Amino acid sequence: MMNPETKNSEICKMFTGIIEKTGIILEVFEKQLNKEFYISSPLTVQLQVDQSVSHNGVCLTVDQVMPEYHRVTAIDETLKKTNLDSWKAGDTVNLERSMLMNGRLDGHVVQGHVDTVAICESKTEHPGSYVYTFGFPTEFADLIVEKGSICLNGISLTAFDVSDNSFSVAIIPYTYDYTNISGINKGSSVNVEFDIFGKYARRIIRLSARITA
Repeated sequence: MMNPETKNSEICKMFTGIIEKTGIILEVFEKQLNKEFYISSPLTVQLQVDQSVSHNGVCLTVDQVMPEYHRVTAIDETLKKTNLDSWKAGDTVNLERSMLMNGRLDGHVVQGHVDTVAICESKTEHPGSYVYTFGFPTEFADLIVEKGSICLNGISLTAFDVSDNSFSVAIIPYTYDYTNISGINKGSSVNVEFDIFGKYARRIIRLSARITA
């Protein structure tokens, strides 16, 4: 069987950013530099060992399945780049299994490879929606565009009011009720994955600039 640590960091599958279910963290155990998370959810009975599942936008490999829970392990590198290190028993986690290639892509292409963590600066209730504003490191400013796709805690969303260090998203009632975004308030952190096509574009531009310099 493939080493879960290798799979987590190198060959995770693709997701859509459309959350299937939420799960509850039952227990968290530290093992050397890693952390094991035991999670209960309606998806548990459908999971198998070695499957890739998005947990709050982080691609993790299922390494144990029991009737009451499934277990995943986050290695040190994952803990450093995401907010998983702050997870605790009782927390709610957004879950999505890897996408099938024979259906509609309802969200956008998500790898489950988190780029950074953003901090909620404000949360405002509007008639029929909630608007969140998040701050993020300026080093990623060229990876987000107005009305572009962004993945927050595994949720495929559209960014607006984009600046060099902040952006906003609007949340419809269904998403608010059926994901853990409802528990995000001012000061909360979320895992962010920027659009993969933006990453390729940035890479091409930087390489071109280096060649012509």
